[in-house]
Amino acid sequence: MTSPSTELEFRTHERISDLGARAWQGLAGADCPPFLRYEWLSALEDSGCIAADRGWLAMHVAAYAAGELVGVAPCYVKGNSEGEFVFDHSFARYAQGTLRIPYYPKLVAAVPFTPATGPRFLIRAGVDAEGIARGFATALPQIAQRIGASGAHVLFPERSQADALVALGYLARHGVQYHWRNEGYRTFEDFLARFSSKRRNQIRREIREMRDQNVQLDVLTGDQLRPERVDFIFDFYRTTVQKFFYGKQYLNRAFFEQICATMPEHLHVVMASDGGSKKPIAGAFNLLGKRALYGRYWGALEERPFMHFNVCFYKGIQECVERGLELFEPGAGGEHKLARGFQPSLTYSAHAFTDRRLTAAVADFLERERQAIAQHISEAKLESGLREVASRA
Repeated sequence: MTSPSTELEFRTHERISDLGARAWQGLAGADCPPFLRYEWLSALEDSGCIAADRGWLAMHVAAYAAGELVGVAPCYVKGNSEGEFVFDHSFARYAQGTLRIPYYPKLVAAVPFTPATGPRFLIRAGVDAEGIARGFATALPQIAQRIGASGAHVLFPERSQADALVALGYLARHGVQYHWRNEGYRTFEDFLARFSSKRRNQIRREIREMRDQNVQLDVLTGDQLRPERVDFIFDFYRTTVQKFFYGKQYLNRAFFEQICATMPEHLHVVMASDGGSKKPIAGAFNLLGKRALYGRYWGALEERPFMHFNVCFYKGIQECVERGLELFEPGAGGEHKLARGFQPSLTYSAHAFTDRRLTAAVADFLERERQAIAQHISEAKLESGLREVASRA
């Protein structure tokens, strides 16, 4: 076991393959969220979704103790703020417009295009985890300064890592998402019992719509994700991207093809099909972890009433209950999730800037933003349709 006094050396790697699958997974462990697995991150690089000309340059930071790899952080040099979901465009405008200093490039420890919570410092079991985390906290701003970046940003870390970073001088930023938590439900009806009669009947009507419209819902995972399914997955992913003016296609078909081949047991696809023609008409692309389900993409080739709620929410909740999963993170945004059993939950990021003036301005903004978010969560919980767990019969 490394001791707190063990000197750490930090090196950067421009490709995850420099570290290798065995080394990366040895640090991540079997229980890490799927989006932190080697297969997921390497597919982003191999498929060209991560590239310098797209604003993402891989620069993974690895920690070594006595020449032995003990930790790694998935890191990228960013030339823009796209695909991060911790929106800092106002910081960039202030830096470049008022302070007359460049905001880009910046260094981020993050999972590209994935606003889901998980560890951002992967540390080998049996070592001084707190000491190595402190080492990363010190090393990231130093690396940022060395490469001429405006700062270092750790996006969507677990709360424990976020708190540790703030204790070491990083600025804390809070966000809000809507998550479903398993309160020991044995059946989906147990979950519905927590709603008022009106809300419960509304959800049942929305679920019944799939039967009335002759829409069949199936879950595909593992060896069910055959190569011919890739076209369907990619097609419904693109429909939502192309539907909205703000949509951006970050992923290509090669990415989906690679992960379906390399990590199918960690993928969870809900497919909606027309009951008559058997033609797929909508789908949700989720990631399946040891303790949680993570919603990532949704798309529909046809519009059907309430199909979105069934494909993206209700089927996922049913799967979590059946699989005994603790958590369902369906993705960013969407207050409409509140009426369907999802609760407002804080998300975290931590930020360290090299310019003191920018630090002071952002710190003031973030203090006011945190207060507003706390107020929003308090009000949202009052509006929730869920009764307290203890009140369930």
